Amino acid sequence: MSKLRITVCRDCCCGTVKKHPTVDHGYQLARLRAVAAEVGATVRVAECLDTCETSNVVVVQAKGGKPVWLGFVLSDAAVDDIEAWLKAGGPGVAPLSDTLELHRITPPGQRKAQ
Repeated sequence: MSKLRITVCRDCCCGTVKKHPTVDHGYQLARLRAVAAEVGATVRVAECLDTCETSNVVVVQAKGGKPVWLGFVLSDAAVDDIEAWLKAGGPGVAPLSDTLELHRITPPGQRKAQ
């Protein structure tokens, strides 16, 4: 499997109890770190990915591949789907499930260019 990098937006509106009071942001991050360890990925936390209207954002990128941006990661079910996708190989190997396709967002730089 390719080396994967998972970027989790936190510390702006993503990952805040003020914006998403029913989400256990720490638990989500811990789960993503645990699955990353299982599949040989790295996790980094970004302060802001400039897509606050679609928070919480998770970006997954395989080495040499295009990043897959996922927004509205607000439930355990969404993290379950990300976990299953990563364990199946992630970007470039396994297709996104229909549910994860609903979470796919356009990166901010591409929205501005359109």
